[in-house]
Amino acid sequence: ILFGAFLETSGLGRFTVEFARAVAGSKRGGPAKVSIVSSALIGTTSGSSVANVMVDGVFNIPLMKATGFRPAVACAIEAMNSSGGQIVPPVMGAGAFLMAEILGLPYWQVALAAVIPALMYYSAAYWMIDLYAAKMGLVGIPRDQLPSIRKLLLDKGYLFIPFGVLIYDLMVLQMSPFRSAAWAILVLLILSLFRAETRLGPKKIYSTLAVGAKSSIEIVATCAAAGIILGVIAQTGLGIKAALIIFSYSKGILLLALVFTMLIAVILGMGLPTTAAYAISASVLAPGLIKMGVEPLAAHLFIFYFACLSPLTPPMAVAAYAAAAIGKANFWDVGWLSVKFALAGFVVPYMFVYGPAMILKGAPWEIALALVTGLIGTLTLSAAVQGYFLGLVGNALRGVLLIISLLLLKPGWITDLIGLALLIGVVLLQVKTKRASLASAATRAQGT
Repeated sequence: ILFGAFLETSGLGRFTVEFARAVAGSKRGGPAKVSIVSSALIGTTSGSSVANVMVDGVFNIPLMKATGFRPAVACAIEAMNSSGGQIVPPVMGAGAFLMAEILGLPYWQVALAAVIPALMYYSAAYWMIDLYAAKMGLVGIPRDQLPSIRKLLLDKGYLFIPFGVLIYDLMVLQMSPFRSAAWAILVLLILSLFRAETRLGPKKIYSTLAVGAKSSIEIVATCAAAGIILGVIAQTGLGIKAALIIFSYSKGILLLALVFTMLIAVILGMGLPTTAAYAISASVLAPGLIKMGVEPLAAHLFIFYFACLSPLTPPMAVAAYAAAAIGKANFWDVGWLSVKFALAGFVVPYMFVYGPAMILKGAPWEIALALVTGLIGTLTLSAAVQGYFLGLVGNALRGVLLIISLLLLKPGWITDLIGLALLIGVVLLQVKTKRASLASAATRAQGT
């Protein structure tokens, strides 16, 4: 939390948005793709979907609206991207540290396990935006109106160095999170001295320490409350009873148990900060899933993901509400569109429960296969939702694409082969339809 506060004081928020604009701004639907990069970078340290929207959305939402995105769509995309920031390693908004503590695992194992699911989430976000932009005929920002990547990196690229230090200390040297963050902060303080506009003097350092301390109170209170809840659960046997209730109502069917767990995690997350929602849900619900044979890390990540996605979910979609306020859009439209655009986020957790290769549990070839086919699956899922692939797609073909996406997202070579075979068929059909359409247009042009 303190590391995030120092990054924000040093100007990371503004730099991140400018960097994202330089990288993705000229692409089809560019301003919305800018939001992916900036939200992922800011959200991993902020730990708050609403804070991410407020920092990131004030730049990105007006840009999206200016390039042709409807206000509600622009706000929904920002809410989707900002809510996903907390599932991005290495920091994951402090929730990963709590998860590592509960599971008794090194932090780096939790962070590595979250890499592929986070990649799936933002891959799907990219394709949702890209296919929507293609369907609506939206274009990016002209390159001459965007900042230069080279100039940005020369001016403020050093702000990425503390991230590198943090990751190196956590993953390679395997230091504790506290020591890793302390070294990263020290490096940031030294680097900030080289430029007047980013220099952190005594006053800024003092105010940043105060912000970090105040922000940590929420986490301290959450951990204290979670400890009390865990103690009560252990003494009364409530955890076993809750597990038995889930097991009983699901009739031993894992899919039903996962759906019940998802609903409870989302409902708790509507009124609580993400870390608090995860801590309470994990203490009550995770034992039930583990008893049904779910890998412990997968069970906890499953709960954490839905706690992160709850700010998107009506009726209390706080991230969507914040985005709607910035973009002056209807709150309900933004909330339901957020769920539609973030649909992959509601599907991927089921896939890594059924296929632990997605969280790096398995042979290297299984992990590689899950990654490649999963990424293709996010494309077909986005095409099914948006009704656009190589061209406009009818309802019947959208249904086929949805089935293909589920087959590809579920790890396993049999489902992958079936999904890829169906996908080849869809591609050939779309190419044939497109060629017929072009030939028909050429014939009409010759006739006139």
